[in-house]
Amino acid sequence: MPKPAEYVRLGYKMRNKEVVMDKIDALTKTLLGETTEKVAVIHAAFEEVPNTVAFVEVEAALPLRKKLEIAFVKTNTITEAWWRNEGVVYIAPEKTCRSTSVGDMVLVGKDKYVCGMTGWTTLDGEEVR
Repeated sequence: MPKPAEYVRLGYKMRNKEVVMDKIDALTKTLLGETTEKVAVIHAAFEEVPNTVAFVEVEAALPLRKKLEIAFVKTNTITEAWWRNEGVVYIAPEKTCRSTSVGDMVLVGKDKYVCGMTGWTTLDGEEVR
């Protein structure tokens, strides 16, 4: 008996095609050694308008909170200007930029997270664990 038209190769339904492609993309990236992703650092704490200042490369397999912490540390001046840190792509319009602070945000995938005094929250105020 032939399969209905809504089925695609390997027997997955069309409505699940997006999920399947996400899995295939993830497996392909792992196979090819593409195990990192870039997160965007957005300064909003002291600015009138939020401004994306950098992309930070993080390991894709890390937990969300660890990705956020790495972005925070890599965009803070500790021993030298943060925009010179490895894994940071500086994109702010000015030659220099302040360090990331409480109230700034990090975009991971399609979701933004706000830096708090002791951790991170979603835009809805839910704590990131």
